[in-house]
Amino acid sequence: QVQLVESGGGLVQAGNSLKLSCTISGRTFSNYAVGWFRQAPGKEREFVAAISWTGVGTRYADSVKGRFTISIYSAKNTVYLQMNSLKPEDTAVYYCAAGRTGRVGAVLTSDYEYDYWGQGTQVTVSS
Repeated sequence: QVQLVESGGGLVQAGNSLKLSCTISGRTFSNYAVGWFRQAPGKEREFVAAISWTGVGTRYADSVKGRFTISIYSAKNTVYLQMNSLKPEDTAVYYCAAGRTGRVGAVLTSDYEYDYWGQGTQVTVSS
């Protein structure tokens, strides 16, 4: 069983930064991918960013490209999401997820591809 715990959310003003962490416990494999998704009130859950377990592959949603950076510290089983230049529309509950891919270095961008999910952390950006 794989468990994920997010942390680092909070309330910030627009233009500022936050760094989310996702700590993963349990057995993982080199062909795993870890992703960040978010869900705003009244909206569907949407993909934000993903990274392969080796860190070789990354993918971003167009809405966050250039502002958010995903990274992994495999030795600590932790994935980070550095969020800069935050906007009010970034307000949401942010979830991390882990899932197996078909090969080492691959990433997953659809929520149905992920097997394990964290409880989420709230990010609120005020204008």
